[in-house]
Amino acid sequence: MSQQMHLGLFAAANGHHAGGWRHPEAGTESPLELEYYTGIARQAEQAKLDMLFLADKLAIDDNYGGSFDLTVTHRPTLSAEPLTLISALGAVTKRIGLAATASTTYHEPYHLARMFATLDHLSKGRVAWNVVTSTSDAEARNFSKASHLDHATRYERAQEFIEVVRSLWDSWGPDSLLWDKERGVVADKRKIHYVHHHGPWFDVKGPLNVPRPPQGHPVLIQAGSSETFRELAARHAELIFTAQPNLASAQGFYRDFKSRVVRYGRSHQDVKILPGTMVIVGDTEREAREKEQHLQSLIDTNTGLAFMSGSMNYDLSKHEPDAPFPDIEQEIRGSRGRFQFVFRKAREEGLTLAQVARWYIQSRSHHVVVGTPGSIADRLTSWFREEACDGFNLMAPYMPGGLDDICGRVVPELQSRGVFRSSYTGSTLREHLGLRQPVNRFAEQAGLASGEREAANGEREQV
Repeated sequence: MSQQMHLGLFAAANGHHAGGWRHPEAGTESPLELEYYTGIARQAEQAKLDMLFLADKLAIDDNYGGSFDLTVTHRPTLSAEPLTLISALGAVTKRIGLAATASTTYHEPYHLARMFATLDHLSKGRVAWNVVTSTSDAEARNFSKASHLDHATRYERAQEFIEVVRSLWDSWGPDSLLWDKERGVVADKRKIHYVHHHGPWFDVKGPLNVPRPPQGHPVLIQAGSSETFRELAARHAELIFTAQPNLASAQGFYRDFKSRVVRYGRSHQDVKILPGTMVIVGDTEREAREKEQHLQSLIDTNTGLAFMSGSMNYDLSKHEPDAPFPDIEQEIRGSRGRFQFVFRKAREEGLTLAQVARWYIQSRSHHVVVGTPGSIADRLTSWFREEACDGFNLMAPYMPGGLDDICGRVVPELQSRGVFRSSYTGSTLREHLGLRQPVNRFAEQAGLASGEREAANGEREQV
C-alpha cells in the first residue's frame, strides 16, 4: 500500500445529502453555469486532489408509480452532460484529473473511444472514463428500447465494449505521427492498425481517427460491488468507486477485490479503491451532529422511495411505506451490489420501507463521517492504514459550504498527518494515481512477431 492516500472530489452541483439543497447555507446555482463548476474545479485543484469525478444518468426517473413527479419536485435532478463539462474544465485547470461517466449500454465503442481520446489530448493526459452499464427502464425508453437490459446481459455487453475501446486506443502506435515535410509523409502506416473486431455485440473495423491518447489509455474507473461487477472490474478497472458504509464491509471488499486483480495476472497496485465518503463537519463534535440531524430533518420520505425505485429499477409504490421492508432482492433489475447491504440492514434491524428510504437517501449507502476536521481526518487515516481503501471519493453534503469544509478544513488535516500530498509531483492523472501506462497491444504483438522471426532465423543459422 502507498504511504499516501488518493482523494477525488465527487462533484454535485447541489451537494450529495438528500436534504443538502434545503440547508440554509446552500446555494441555488444552476448545474449549467460554467463559472460555478470552474470555481469547484479550481478549489479542488488548489487542494491538490487527484481528480474531479462526475456521475451521470440518461433519464429523469419515473419508476415510482410511473411518474417523475416526486423525482423533479423534491430533489435536484438536473445535471450537466459530463463529457461536455470536463472539456470546458480542462481549459481552466492545469493539473487535476477529470473523470466523466459514460454508459456502455447506450453508446457505441468507436464514439466513446474517440471522445475520450480527444479529451485526453486536450487536457494533456488528465482524463478518466467512469464505465457504467446504466440502471433503469427510464433510460432505455430514451434510447428506443422498451426496457433496460438485464444485469448479466449488460455486463456481457460492457465487457466487449471495453475491449473494443481499448483496442481502438491502441490502433495508433507510439510515435506514429512523423510530419515529414520533405518526404511528404504525415504518419508511419506500419504503426497504425485495423482493429477488426467481430463479436456478439459489436463489429468494428477501426482504426481510430485520433492518435493514441497521452496516457496510453484514459484511466478506467468502474463503480459498483456486485459479483458480476467485481469480475469485470478485476480484469479492466484501474480505479474503483464503491459504496461501503462501514469499516468491516470496506475491508472485506478491499481484500476480495485485490485478490481478484492478482488472479487475473495484475498487480494489486494496478487498481486503486476509493469508497464514496460524505463528510459533515463542525467546529465541535456536537455541532457536527446537530448539523447532521438538521440535514436529516430536511429529507422527504417519498423522494427517498422514488430515488430507490430508480436505482433498483423496481416500483416501490406497490408496497406500503410503513410496512416491513419487502423481500424483493431477487426482483430488482437495476443496481445490485449496492443494495445487498441495504437488504441485510433492513432484515437485521427490522426496518420499514419508509425507514430504509430515509436512511438510504441520506448518502445512497455511502460512508458518512461526522465530526471536527481533526476527528474526520483521524477516521479517514484509520480506514486507509487498516487496508479498507486506497483513498476516498469525497462528497460534500451541500454546496458551496460543504466543499469549503473538504478543501479548506479536512484536506489540510490529512496533509499535516503526511497521508496526503501537499503539492502535485506529476502532470497526468496516471501519475497522480501511481498507475502504469498500458502497453500498446499492437506494438507488443509486432515486437513478439519480430522476436519470433529473429529466434527462427537464429535456429536456421545454427542448423
